[in-house]
Amino acid sequence: MNNLSKSEAYAAAGVDITAGYRAVELMKRHIAATVTSGVCSDVGGFGGLFELDLTGIQKPVLVSGTDGVGTKLKLAFLMDKHDTVGIDCVAMCVNDIICCGAKPLFFLDYIACGKNVPERIEQIVQGVCEGCIQAGAALIGGETAEMPGFYPEDEYDLAGYSTGVVDKDRIIRNETMQEGDVILALPSSGVHSNGFSLVRKVFDVERCDLTAPVAELGGKSLGQTLLTPTRIYVKPVLALLEQVKVKGISHITGGGFYENIPRSIPQGLCARIREADVRVLPIFDLIAKTGNISRRDMFNTFNMGVGMSIVVAEADAARALSILREAGEDAYIIGRIVRGEEKIELC
Repeated sequence: MNNLSKSEAYAAAGVDITAGYRAVELMKRHIAATVTSGVCSDVGGFGGLFELDLTGIQKPVLVSGTDGVGTKLKLAFLMDKHDTVGIDCVAMCVNDIICCGAKPLFFLDYIACGKNVPERIEQIVQGVCEGCIQAGAALIGGETAEMPGFYPEDEYDLAGYSTGVVDKDRIIRNETMQEGDVILALPSSGVHSNGFSLVRKVFDVERCDLTAPVAELGGKSLGQTLLTPTRIYVKPVLALLEQVKVKGISHITGGGFYENIPRSIPQGLCARIREADVRVLPIFDLIAKTGNISRRDMFNTFNMGVGMSIVVAEADAARALSILREAGEDAYIIGRIVRGEEKIELC
């Protein structure tokens, strides 16, 4: 900790430099748990250094993704629970870059807050580090910006960035996708980190009891259910890519099925999904019922219990399901690829 740096004038304006140093000290042990063999720098430098190991990679291509947690953070504020939203932040980035077949290498976070409370910052970064561990990525840097007057004292924003690497010849492309291919579903853990503007409106979260048990949720509280962190699919998907030819992957985020699945489908083909085969989680039934939301709008806003879809050849489907299940994913079939111009059809 830097004992020489202290500005009374800056503190009078609402920025406590020493709180920032304290937060860094608290988060160091969490960051240490994410260190991988490529990390070449310690916490506190002006840049995070990472050495690429290109063993077995003939044509390395870097793949990057950035995202935030969005208004799900409002639930964290209301519940005063800050140790899981960092997992969401990591997940939103690494789940995107795995869609290209890239292995995440490292992650950086950005926290902007109204007041730097070191213990709260530590909780946030603890979640980020847990997400990095799940993804096999190292947290090599970040920034905590105290911005009094811009954010309320008890609120913050959280965003992140990740870079991964893939051999150019192994980038997942949809050129070989064809009629008859099978669409697999990887279950979500809940709402993940999208659609929370609608969720907050439906449940009027600022006024409802977020801690009371809810029968439709198996006795869990609404707050506990909504704060369930986004599932990270990196390791199971990497295991699958080692053994099976994957023709397309979609990370189902904001915009639900209708926006995200078509992103991995080429022109002239359509993802035909049997709605009855989708294992919809109870939270989505509760959202639809409470908000009187149409089925179409639900599938066009939320993941509905499917966090990621994967397209493989019919001949590879059974093997793919076996590999994913061995990796801890209760994967199942939700549809097939057919000819069509709409790219997606729920029937």
